Amino acid sequence: MLLLLPIWSYGQDTAITLCHTPATESFAVFAANENFNAAHDTPLPYVHRSEVGKMLTFKGSDGKEAKAYVLMAKEDTDNYLFVIHEWWGLNEHIKKEAEKLYHDMGNVNVMALDLYDGKVADKREEAAKYMQSVKTERATAIIEGALNHIGDKARVGTIGWCFGGGWSLQSALIAGEQAVACVIYYGMPEKDVERLKTLSCDVLGIFASKEKWITPEVVGNFAKDMKKAEKDLVVKSYDAEHAFANPSNPQYDKEATKDAYGHTMEFLKKRLK
Repeated sequence: MLLLLPIWSYGQDTAITLCHTPATESFAVFAANENFNAAHDTPLPYVHRSEVGKMLTFKGSDGKEAKAYVLMAKEDTDNYLFVIHEWWGLNEHIKKEAEKLYHDMGNVNVMALDLYDGKVADKREEAAKYMQSVKTERATAIIEGALNHIGDKARVGTIGWCFGGGWSLQSALIAGEQAVACVIYYGMPEKDVERLKTLSCDVLGIFASKEKWITPEVVGNFAKDMKKAEKDLVVKSYDAEHAFANPSNPQYDKEATKDAYGHTMEFLKKRLK
């Protein structure tokens, strides 16, 4: 079943053609674009305090150490939510968002994975460099390591924004039959239909109609590809700019963020019972 809200057209001169670039790398190409960088305002100073969350070190599938910020449910559960950070890295704001998800979801274990191996940016130039330096093999090894750590009985949902939105979908693909839900906030979709056919869960895609990067055209093609793959996709498109759900973004849209979060909670809770 494909549920697709209206998607507004966008001039082709603003789109970037990345047809032959792997999905895991294509979003990183945007980091070389000055306008893309300017669309991400510097994060506001913040230090997250938590009585629940803590950093966890585990082995990636490549044998190297990997890290995640984890919040474990009060009662034993096999339900896990993987949270994938934006291009800034696993910063204090992502830890705060992970904790909000933890409390709002209920009895679910939350793991905010660090795909930057400890690097956190507070300047656009740093974030661009870190995003471009991510190797598909290493990020995959971190995700596989997290799956090994939680065990094969775990049921996994994924969520991410921007850079993390694309990796949320990749995480769901890597998780195979353990994946039960995937939420993408304005991230690069997978373009390989054969790969999408291996997806085991429904996808909620949250996008912005004023996007200059993950344009409505890109979203429309993703919807077509998911239909070809016979996979379920729900798209929510907002009359907003890229990264509209980030409070530190000058283009932050409070109402759109609230509505999108409501759909996110409904989607995840239904599948991570």
